Amino acid sequence: MSYLENNLKSVPTGPRKILYLNWPLVVLLLAVACIGFLMLYSVAGGSLRPWAEPQMRRFALGMGIMLAVAMVPVWIWRTMALPIYLVSAGLLVAVEFVGTVGMGAQRWIDLGFMRLQPSELVKVAVVLLLAAYYDWLPTERTSRPFWVLLPVAIIMVPTALVLQQPDLGTAILFFAAGGALMFLAGVHWSYFAVVIAAGFGIVAAVFQSRGTDWQLLKNYQFRRIDTFLDPSTDPLGAGYHITQSKIALGSGGWAGRGFMQGTQSRLNFLPEKHTDFIFTTLAEEFGFVGGLSLLALYTLIVLFCIGIAVTARDRFSSLLALGVAMTFFLFFAVNMAMVMGLAPVVGVPLPLVSYGGSSMIMLMIAFGLVQSAHVHRPRDRSR
Repeated sequence: MSYLENNLKSVPTGPRKILYLNWPLVVLLLAVACIGFLMLYSVAGGSLRPWAEPQMRRFALGMGIMLAVAMVPVWIWRTMALPIYLVSAGLLVAVEFVGTVGMGAQRWIDLGFMRLQPSELVKVAVVLLLAAYYDWLPTERTSRPFWVLLPVAIIMVPTALVLQQPDLGTAILFFAAGGALMFLAGVHWSYFAVVIAAGFGIVAAVFQSRGTDWQLLKNYQFRRIDTFLDPSTDPLGAGYHITQSKIALGSGGWAGRGFMQGTQSRLNFLPEKHTDFIFTTLAEEFGFVGGLSLLALYTLIVLFCIGIAVTARDRFSSLLALGVAMTFFLFFAVNMAMVMGLAPVVGVPLPLVSYGGSSMIMLMIAFGLVQSAHVHRPRDRSR
């Protein structure tokens, strides 16, 4: 029986689809976004402008897009996986020629009404294509060398393009999320052992290349590594971000200083307080309890996605939901580790909380795909 015939059996149709949405997941996304609105209102000094109000509009648009994506049968998204990937990769190439520069990097395409960051679209496209690929591939071929090289190419093409922008944080997310999805699809562990060993070799080569003609990283990326290893070496320069972040995190204590009472953010000691370092504002104002509460909401979102993957009746839907869950997890895990000084500062936003349009919309599209898998799961005819 074909994929399409299998999925056309006993799936909800028409307006009834809205009833089959995973509504707890919708509520969790709304709760996290509302925390983001509050934090953006706070860092603006008690004003909806310039960050909270635009973020609310973007989330409303993203919610509408998520619902629209969810109403489209999941097998249609499967057939569209390769075209979506090719378009998103093409946009990454276009950034090299017509992209706009911001904060020292060329990552955006100016569409007039908004600035599109193609790397955000590729995060979704890579997961979508890998899920479609492993659904198409017979399981007995999953670990054969030729069939392992194809998904590696799918991952490495956008990774290489993003590194040229440069955007090390997003490139790491591509590589980690893609590798995790390959492992979940059943690729043999020995391939990952080789990659890990090669990774140690690459790290050694990176440090050996510093100051040479074949230097592998930009100077500012080396400074980030130095700062990560010892922020006190340059507390007013390269180490300023993480030093101020740790002060804000520590000053929050258990219950925080109170809403809009954070001194680090209110007095502008904290850099990028509305984007990469917004978690430190939350921790300063609401303390350990506030930070742990946000982490709990994130964990529930991941668990609901895993639940959808477990109950899926087909391999594509299951891998798609797991891929989105893994990508989302990496988003918040890397950001939190970064602002706590547990990882180098690589410019990864806090999902649904940090200010940003492309990241917000693409995350909602990703969750729309997960909802599509849930809505169009074949069900018993009695239900």
